[in-house]
Amino acid sequence: MNELEVTKAIKNGDEKAFRHLFNLYYDRLVAYIATYTHDKMSSEDIVQQAFIDLWNAKDKLQECKSPKSYLYTIAYNRFIDSINKDKRRHNLLNTVYENALRDRIDEDNEALEKRVKKMNEIIQTLPPKCRQTLEMNKIKGLKYHEIAKIMGVSVKTVESQMSVAFKKIRKGFEKENLYLLLVNFLKKA
Repeated sequence: MNELEVTKAIKNGDEKAFRHLFNLYYDRLVAYIATYTHDKMSSEDIVQQAFIDLWNAKDKLQECKSPKSYLYTIAYNRFIDSINKDKRRHNLLNTVYENALRDRIDEDNEALEKRVKKMNEIIQTLPPKCRQTLEMNKIKGLKYHEIAKIMGVSVKTVESQMSVAFKKIRKGFEKENLYLLLVNFLKKA
């Protein structure tokens, strides 16, 4: 059976002729599409769909033409469709990821602002000398011995004041740290 006879038979719904065409071109089409996809499995899927499309549109076949070029065109168009579908899926995933990241950054900024506000509130409740010592060290960047010299106290006194400040700050955030620990635990569960 030559290709023109096969075309006429397929157009008339002859499954045997279709199977003959499938056996004749399947491996060639897979090899052709694989040059684009570099993936045998996806190439096979594309070619199988191309044959299904050919069968579903068999009434459009021209009896005086070989189905080879029509089949290759369908397979190539199916490949292009798969690329476009992958791009749309990839773009959708990127959009979802970017939105999730943006939401996370907003949440983190809000949490940071709350923590800074709370830190300032705790610092304001410190005894005046303790607050002054902490500010000189952490804000102005002075060393303990420099602070001791300016305040006219010993380095041990500065260390003691810093220790008191850190304890009060830790205590102020104690519940929040427990809450953050619980949130992290729940996220992992």
